[in-house]
Amino acid sequence: MAEPGFLQRLGEINPAPFFGLSLFPYLFFLWWASKIKAFPKLALRGFQLTLLFVAVTILAALVAINYYGHQLADVDLLHGGAEVFLTLANLLVVIGFTNAIRQTNSR
Repeated sequence: MAEPGFLQRLGEINPAPFFGLSLFPYLFFLWWASKIKAFPKLALRGFQLTLLFVAVTILAALVAINYYGHQLADVDLLHGGAEVFLTLANLLVVIGFTNAIRQTNSR
């Protein structure tokens, strides 16, 4: 039997710890953005709302597994409900930066 290739070994790594570790640079980004006066406040709220999306998604995934016996992607109501938070977060980021650009161009 041949030794597993790099991609196969890479595919066997549990990604969960990486998701947890990614929280630290994101929190640093939120802290940094909050210190910049020129950073659009509405966009900052959108980036903060992304954290709520992550929390809601984790809870929805747990409900999907424990109550429905399926992964979140297979339970449309829960999956769609969680994705609403991401959509709102993205909308706030876009509107926040769009308004900032308009204000800069109107000066």
